[in-house]
Amino acid sequence: MEEVVAEGTAFKECLALSWKNPYVLRLAFSAGIGGLLFGYDTGVISGALLYIRYDFKDVDRNTLLQECIVSMAVAGAIIGAAIGGWLNDKFGRKSAILIADFLFFVGAVIMASAINSALLILGRVFVGFGVGMASMTAPLYISEASPAKIRGALVSTNGFLITAGQFLSYLINLAFTKAPGTWRWMLGVAGLPALLQFILMLLLPESPRWLYRKGRQEEAKTILRNIYSSEQVEVEIQALKESVDNEIEENRVSENINLFKLCQTKTVRRGLIAGVGLQVFQQFVGINTVMYYSPTIIQLAGIASNQTALLLSLVTAGLNAFGSIVSIYFIDRTGRKKLLVISLCGVVISLGFLSAVFHEATSTSPAVGMAETSRFAANFTCPAYHDAASASSWDCTRCLEASPSCGFCASPQNKLLPGACLMSNDIIKDSCHDQDSLWYSRGCPSRYGWLALLGLAFYILFFSPGMGTVPWIVNSEIYPLRFRGVCGGIAATTNWISNLIVAQSFLSLTHAIGTSWTFLVFGVISVVALLFVLICVPETKGLPIEEIEKILERRGLHMMFWKKRANEKNGGENDTNKEGDGDV
Repeated sequence: MEEVVAEGTAFKECLALSWKNPYVLRLAFSAGIGGLLFGYDTGVISGALLYIRYDFKDVDRNTLLQECIVSMAVAGAIIGAAIGGWLNDKFGRKSAILIADFLFFVGAVIMASAINSALLILGRVFVGFGVGMASMTAPLYISEASPAKIRGALVSTNGFLITAGQFLSYLINLAFTKAPGTWRWMLGVAGLPALLQFILMLLLPESPRWLYRKGRQEEAKTILRNIYSSEQVEVEIQALKESVDNEIEENRVSENINLFKLCQTKTVRRGLIAGVGLQVFQQFVGINTVMYYSPTIIQLAGIASNQTALLLSLVTAGLNAFGSIVSIYFIDRTGRKKLLVISLCGVVISLGFLSAVFHEATSTSPAVGMAETSRFAANFTCPAYHDAASASSWDCTRCLEASPSCGFCASPQNKLLPGACLMSNDIIKDSCHDQDSLWYSRGCPSRYGWLALLGLAFYILFFSPGMGTVPWIVNSEIYPLRFRGVCGGIAATTNWISNLIVAQSFLSLTHAIGTSWTFLVFGVISVVALLFVLICVPETKGLPIEEIEKILERRGLHMMFWKKRANEKNGGENDTNKEGDGDV
């Protein structure tokens, strides 16, 4: 009973810190600005891309180049995360965050002043370096500077700031739609929070656990005394001392950590399976197709206007931020694993619903009418439609799929009535608008568009509290202290590699197999992710970081998860034998 009460008060204790010990919140939110930058720079491109296409004609209707502009930040993040793990262990968490801020700022300046798509891509790479470092360093810093009981809630603030950054990016996108320079302002604004965090981090200390491991015990103890109460601090220092002593005893040979050695260590191997697996599945259930291409997906659902698509994307980003707030409340109350299971169940249902909606939308696409097409000049007609042998059977979907140079002008009376299949350029688009008609070049008019928006909303509401934040939390606490930087770097690098695959392939995949089948593929992957969580991910709620290593040491493959943590602590090896006999 005592444990249930403790679980229920964790969120309240986190709130109480605002007046009891604001120092801890200051550490958490200052480091969390990295999450804000992470979210802003990954989200802002979705809206900016709509306007970049107008300024750089080589980008317009070039799917591969659009994917490159989006995904080059992800490619940079892969390198940033890989280097970030080494930087964290060598120079400390604080230094890694400062370097990330510098890269964010440089990238923002390059993008805002880009005169061609090549410079724009270069700026995205620089931003990606910063994103990769921040993605694994910010939660690690917060985790190591947080009391165990509220560590999940505080690390969740980083997840909330990521989603807040994405929400802010859509808000900024919407604000600058009418401003001269549009996308330059959208991309350049990111330099301001980077500068703010750089200044704040200069005034904050290094991670106490990193300091202790580097032999700077007195500095570490001073910081820990600012974080913990006088009764708790000695226990924490003793646990930290034992962890470092064990490291010295077990690893006299080296600071040279290699992958083979990591896999030989049972606790690290099990931690990596859980941590890396969660990062892979976080991406392959499709979240960043929504965050990177949200306006595009909304246009695929039949919304023609850029401004309307951005406004609706703002709603989805707001729901994402709301889900992160839910995570802060439940992460130390419900636990990591239960939250993941609930999240993935909802994601599976939502993706199935989206697949069905897009299938219906495609199947009921408005027809292409010869009379409607002939209302325009003969040289306006899409060549593929003009030369088709069975043009009478064409609909809007067939028109857009026939060629990247084709667009659909809807009927001025009703967008669901037959329309015209025309060449896609600014002159013909303006001519369509002059007849009070809507112009479609990505998706087709549909009566099911609002259902697609509803499906996206439910998808985000289920994803954000669980799969959105928990993988980063688990990776910030599951590895032994001596391997935490390098293992966190491996997991973050894997996340960004997976992210790159999804970002670089989404538009091509929707073009090749259709939006409906694309979401169905993500749904099947989500089912596999659910099984993975049930079998391979341990519960780490409320445990001191040093205690998690002991749990991984005695833990085997098992399916049971809806149980009190106290049973596991008391049962020891007996519980492991009851729950499963595998050795992950």
